[in-house]
Amino acid sequence: MSLPLSSAIATRLDVLDEAGSTNAVLVERARAGGEPEFSVVVTTNQTAGRGRLGRTWTAPPGKTIAVSVLLSPPDRLGWLPLLAGLAMTRAVRSLVDGHAVTLKWPNDVQVDGLKVSGLLAELVPGAGVVIGAGLNLTMDESELPTPVSTSLTLVGATADGLVDRALAAYLGQLKDLYDGMLGGSDIRALVEAECSTIGRGVRVELPGGDELFGTATGIDAEGRLVVQPLDENGRRAEPRAVAAGDVTHLRYQ
Repeated sequence: MSLPLSSAIATRLDVLDEAGSTNAVLVERARAGGEPEFSVVVTTNQTAGRGRLGRTWTAPPGKTIAVSVLLSPPDRLGWLPLLAGLAMTRAVRSLVDGHAVTLKWPNDVQVDGLKVSGLLAELVPGAGVVIGAGLNLTMDESELPTPVSTSLTLVGATADGLVDRALAAYLGQLKDLYDGMLGGSDIRALVEAECSTIGRGVRVELPGGDELFGTATGIDAEGRLVVQPLDENGRRAEPRAVAAGDVTHLRYQ
């Protein structure tokens, strides 16, 4: 598959006909050493993708893209998932018209409240962080993984050349945001401005199995979601900063 737009942005672009997990491929290469920053592995047929909290997912061949990117910043590693989520949000917005495209903390991209993309970061000690992203391209309604998912073509994107256009849009946004972060730009403010979770009532399923209910009030300096819970008497309790968890936006607070 020829991806000229994307090849012009990536330091190294490897297009695989099939992969169990693009993250696994790039993590292994990064551990072996010699992999340059902004190396990219991509496929439209990922057979054993991984999501947050250990979830696995698959998709019909040719209907999605799975892409992994190696980044090696000197610090602020915790911001990379949010940075990538913001990049994908902006990329999707550039491909569809007349729809609300937002970032749901920590790194799900939604179109009109339906998930079109999710991301997963993996630390590779001594090499950096591999950021993996999955993006639904041309799936029809019967092929969607959940009732709260969508695809780019279902919200009006043109299918012609979509793999390269979508990937190049994401890589371009990611590179610009990453370079800006290294240059001192206020990534926190940029993420908060486009994060639909802020100001919403939320339920957070924490990694240990506990649940936290409250109002998401912001993102702290480490990229964690700040939640204002209520105690058993309905009074505001001490705010909590959540580093990881599965967030549900609540209709009623």
